[in-house]
Amino acid sequence: MHPAITVQSLGKRFRCYTRHHSRTIMEAALAGWRGVRSNDYFWALRDVSFTVAPGEMLGVVGRNGAGKSTLLRLLGRVGRPDEGNIVLNGRVGALLDLGAGFHTDLTGRENVFVNAVVAGLLQREVRRQFDSIVEFAEIAQFIDNPIRTYSTGMMMRLAFSVAVHTHPAILLVDEHLSVGDQAFQNKCLDRIAQMKAEGCAVVLISHNAKQIEELCDRAIWLNQGRIWAEGEADTVVEQYRGAMGAVSPSEELTQ
Repeated sequence: MHPAITVQSLGKRFRCYTRHHSRTIMEAALAGWRGVRSNDYFWALRDVSFTVAPGEMLGVVGRNGAGKSTLLRLLGRVGRPDEGNIVLNGRVGALLDLGAGFHTDLTGRENVFVNAVVAGLLQREVRRQFDSIVEFAEIAQFIDNPIRTYSTGMMMRLAFSVAVHTHPAILLVDEHLSVGDQAFQNKCLDRIAQMKAEGCAVVLISHNAKQIEELCDRAIWLNQGRIWAEGEADTVVEQYRGAMGAVSPSEELTQ
């Protein structure tokens, strides 16, 4: 069986600018176009390699700035790597930035169709699943309101519901489960477990150490853009917790 995700020697870099760097075209012009180019690079990820099999859940832990969100964005095809390559086998469902794919002036109904079609569904497939999407999100009475009137929790519910109803072979989740009430979080976790049992590969970033240990088969610990540990989820989390000086299994991981 081929891996759902294969990452080989992945690297992503960003330009570094000085505090005097021009932030607008007007500032650059007034400065005579000096300092427009950066002189250095920062590697957010370097030499990262791993695979995720169908039906496997991989947790990603690490401190703030370790490269976790950058990794998920590259897996979700938001940006291109500067080194290495990523091979994805199957449709990707991504929850990277809350409501990033929503247009605030469109209604919830219109955004469901736009986002589901962008994710790869046909309009007739969206129509067939529309009621189920709205029912799962629990926002039926607001579905014809503009997205700009939605709370953060309502947007999260709708974004998650659309993502899981596209029946992805790969699901990427970046801290979305920390938004919303506990009942809906449990509902999302149950759906993810169901998708995993049906063969969906899942990559999860979570602050919650217990969540990583309970849900994930394996985990990787990112530090300064590199993999410092990889293996069984409970083992990697324990290594990370020890390095961070954590004292309780229920203590949250620092992203």
